[in-house]
Amino acid sequence: MKKVLTGIFAAFILSISSPAYAADMQIKVEGITIASAVKPEMKNNRTMVPLRFISENLGAKVTWSGSEVTLAKSDMLVILKLKSRTAMKNGKPALLDATPYIKNDRIMVPLRFIAETFNCSVGFRNSTVSVEPAPFVLDGVKVKALQYEVNYTMGSIVKEINGSAYIEAIYHIFDNKGSKSNPPASYTSSVIELTRGDYYMSGKFDFLDQKGNSMKQFYLYTLSHSEGNPSVMLYDATEKQWYSFTYPAFQSIDKFIETAGKNGFLTTISDTNP
Repeated sequence: MKKVLTGIFAAFILSISSPAYAADMQIKVEGITIASAVKPEMKNNRTMVPLRFISENLGAKVTWSGSEVTLAKSDMLVILKLKSRTAMKNGKPALLDATPYIKNDRIMVPLRFIAETFNCSVGFRNSTVSVEPAPFVLDGVKVKALQYEVNYTMGSIVKEINGSAYIEAIYHIFDNKGSKSNPPASYTSSVIELTRGDYYMSGKFDFLDQKGNSMKQFYLYTLSHSEGNPSVMLYDATEKQWYSFTYPAFQSIDKFIETAGKNGFLTTISDTNP
């Protein structure tokens, strides 16, 4: 009988520490469950998650270079290497609590290290892991949402992002704007009857406080009838100043909005585009 009980106990321990048990694990960021093609799993009592999946949901940009992966967000730069427990955080070595590895073409990394690196708290309850980014604050005031509007030929679409990590990441892209510039010779908020040389408004972005009041407002204008990487201009409506901008920065903003939508952080406020 003793051997039977020992066997049952051993099987129980294996079941709760195996990837099969962890397949039921849920990851929540700011209360929203986010899903990944490769599920989180437990390895040596560490929650391991796909690197890009968790990093982008915490507002970090992920890039590859050989066997190295770079995570960038605001003033934090992290470099990770496969099969190495030592990472570089802003040029200084930092020890991970588990070694990154490959699973189904995804890099698996310890969740707590990534979350705490980007100023997030981690909590565990039953089979749910909750990740809470620190609130994004501008001039001492918490930002509630980012609202953005895109104009079309027959109307516009207004959407709202509610995830703090996404809002902060997008704001820092705007904040790293280029040099001051004169206004374009010709610019418009309409996309109807554009001629070569016109700049059209490709997005209006409004950072809102807890009461829904505008705190910071930016407009992006893109050169019409251009190919490849079109010229982009930024108008800071708060400062009433034009700046040069880059198309890759514009693409980074689009990428964060796309990821926010995919993971449930994006809401359509109005749609007048037929």
